[in-house]
Amino acid sequence: MNFFIALLFLTAAVAPSVQASEDPQPQPAPLSVDQVVDNLVRKNEERAQALRCFQATRMYHLVYRGFPSDREAEMTVDAVYKSPSTKDFKVLSQSGSKVIVERVFKKLLESEKEAAQPEMRSRTLLNRSNYEFALLGYETSDHGSQYVLQVTPKSKSKYLYHGKVWVDGTDFAVTRIEAEPAQNPSFWTKKSEIHHEYKKIQGFWLPARNESVSYIRLGGRATLTIEYKDYKLTEARDPAAAVSTASAGTANSQ
Repeated sequence: MNFFIALLFLTAAVAPSVQASEDPQPQPAPLSVDQVVDNLVRKNEERAQALRCFQATRMYHLVYRGFPSDREAEMTVDAVYKSPSTKDFKVLSQSGSKVIVERVFKKLLESEKEAAQPEMRSRTLLNRSNYEFALLGYETSDHGSQYVLQVTPKSKSKYLYHGKVWVDGTDFAVTRIEAEPAQNPSFWTKKSEIHHEYKKIQGFWLPARNESVSYIRLGGRATLTIEYKDYKLTEARDPAAAVSTASAGTANSQ
């Protein structure tokens, strides 16, 4: 079950999401891939500076079907993030398989705290240091415009991924991810699929739903979903204003 720990961290540096339209219309892209990536990295930095603290409720659900027996469990967690690298969790309820609760869910929480530390986070950010980018398309819909990028990791870390990301054409935040781990997170898995969605809350793009599906070598299948709700942004500023303030402070110090 430890392969789920690696799958969870694949969201670690991307900015958050809105679901794409059912029938997006491809259009010529107004910006090049370099311009899109430049804007994505810059906007992610702005959002990181502006969002100081938030709280949310998470609902974990894991279903395993296969050898030696089927198992299922749920856990509800109160999560608090404080910039730059503190995450605190409080378990509100849990049910189902004790093995999943103790060896998967609680291990996920412990490992996520470690992954939030600056050194680890810098190795998972969606930027040119960690990934290569290619522009696959540009979609327009009732939800707005989105760039579709192919991302290829520069190293075979189990905390990175390869696949597609959708980037909002106005906010330059990742709205959706469809990918696979750059490195198989466990010997016991033969394939893993990652599906992430994000939503915009008070000007910030935050996780809405994560799903990781793993196909086990012995013939089983495990599906881990995490639903996010009841966000409370207690210390947040407008991202652009936060950067303007930081820039002014730098200029005044020179």
